[in-house]
Amino acid sequence: SERILSFVPPDGRFRLISYNVSTGVHMLPLYAKPRVLFQEGGTGRFELTIGTKQAMGKNVEKVVVTVPFPKQVLNVNLTQSVGTYSFDPIKKELTWEIGKMQAQNPTPNIKGNISLQSGVPPPEESPTIFLDFKISAYAASGLKVSRLDIYGEKYKPFKGVKYYTTAGRYQIRT
Repeated sequence: SERILSFVPPDGRFRLISYNVSTGVHMLPLYAKPRVLFQEGGTGRFELTIGTKQAMGKNVEKVVVTVPFPKQVLNVNLTQSVGTYSFDPIKKELTWEIGKMQAQNPTPNIKGNISLQSGVPPPEESPTIFLDFKISAYAASGLKVSRLDIYGEKYKPFKGVKYYTTAGRYQIRT
């Protein structure tokens, strides 16, 4: 559910918010190492490793990897180290649900064979990989709230801010 901050503006000029954004580089907390090989003769190989960056130290939750394969792909026969996968032969789409990833745990990996249409040239392009995930207590933008002042109300706000990052469809080109 979305959290909404609402207010009634006072008459005249006023300041609602002031902020600073760090100009430092904010790295994505995940990395991907894909390897896709389409061969003549109707076969291919697929391998993908997804990992968390050690410096980050946060748990990454609800990790889902989606790989839309080219139309020449008929089926996949894969083995995953974590989670579950499914392949939709009509959409030609692989969905790998990893779930929660922790920095100290082994790196999730999925690999195996790809079946291609015979008599058709193998695809020339490798598929794009999409990552969906959520990270609590992390703001990928670098935006931080250092202070919240409420005037004119007899309300004592909770002293704290909860950050979380949700990636809608982070794209990795192979």
